[in-house]
Amino acid sequence: MAEAVTEADERGPPRAAWGVAALLQAGSDALWARFGPVTVRGELSGFTRAASGHCYFSLKDDAGAPALLRCAMFRRAAMLVDFQPTDGQRVELRGRLDLYAARGELQLVVEAMGRVGQGTLYEEFLRLRARLEALGLFDAARKRALPPHPARLGVVTSPASAALHDVLTALARRAPHVEVVVYPCQVQGVEAPASVVRALALANERREVEALLLVRGGGSLEDLWAFNDERLVRALTASALPVVCGVGHETDVTLADLAADLRAPTPTAAAELAAPHREELHAALGTLGARLSRALVRRLQAEAQGLDHRTARLGQPARRLRAEHERLRALAQRLVRAPRPLVQRWQQGAVEVARRLAAAAAARMQRSQMRHESLAVRLRALDPRDVLRRGYAWVEDERGRAVTHAARLAVGQRVRAVWADGSAAAEVRSIDRSVDRADRAE
Repeated sequence: MAEAVTEADERGPPRAAWGVAALLQAGSDALWARFGPVTVRGELSGFTRAASGHCYFSLKDDAGAPALLRCAMFRRAAMLVDFQPTDGQRVELRGRLDLYAARGELQLVVEAMGRVGQGTLYEEFLRLRARLEALGLFDAARKRALPPHPARLGVVTSPASAALHDVLTALARRAPHVEVVVYPCQVQGVEAPASVVRALALANERREVEALLLVRGGGSLEDLWAFNDERLVRALTASALPVVCGVGHETDVTLADLAADLRAPTPTAAAELAAPHREELHAALGTLGARLSRALVRRLQAEAQGLDHRTARLGQPARRLRAEHERLRALAQRLVRAPRPLVQRWQQGAVEVARRLAAAAAARMQRSQMRHESLAVRLRALDPRDVLRRGYAWVEDERGRAVTHAARLAVGQRVRAVWADGSAAAEVRSIDRSVDRADRAE
């Protein structure tokens, strides 16, 4: 123990002056001598487990009195606890009172913890949850799917919260093309439920986003109690916009989580669930482009085979005409030996047959030729190079993928333009989407 320092008193003999550490140590010793091991019952609040295995929390008076006792339970004692401590639980602790010298705080060093029951706040949570669930506010059938490819998302949270930073960071990494609109509100305290309800109403009134993210960082049951308010639950169920709720950590569950269209374990996870990763979209577009190219090649090949087949059939009338000529020569030889009247009739019939045969062959050949020309025209129309010869160009990015929309370009991006007689590399200097907007307006 540090030595006491003496100082003079004008009214009497010198007296001892304590050092801070010495005084705290003396107080700790006095607490141990006065109370020894103690057993105390109360409600857990702010329970955390450090990476070292030590646990730190507070114990509230379970009768509702404004009393709070700081507690520390070291790893050795925490390993003997046979349940998972959570905020709101009523527990019975056994340990010793001590003074934490680093902050000069009274704390209970816990040696053992037993569960007594749920705290009054948690019991209120369970009662409210059961009542709202009976009203159907948590039914899975009323929950809506999120938009698959949102262009603008709304975030309902405090502008100064770490949750907003986490959401913006996740969206900038995964989907930088998605715009974010922040609807500021309070996320803790007595005024928080009404503030969140007003922010939700404002977002639904403006209808400028496709989905909402209701987010807040972690905290104790008391810190998150605003998200168990019945007014907020009813506002979530009445929202015309789908809502993703990411409040607290993964182990925290609020009534807002149950009422929202989708629950996320953290604010970052809420952003990840609301916006698909840009690389995944690029991969999907690449797959669709490859499928389209393969389908076009198969179509061209099928048309080419059909053209070859019809071209081969054009030779069949000529072969049939030769066969008929042979037949006519055979008939002519027979006519030489036939009586003259019969021969004349046969000759006339042969001439008629020959004329009709020639006319039929010519007509069939003409139809086949017209069919051939029509198919050739259709085949040429499917040739992309024919489109390029008319003055159009094919634009592709550095990976060789077609650029079909100006929205896929970025200033400074390298692209390649392909014409019928060659190609050129280019760099995007500016982007004008006015044509695209005009098309949409029409």
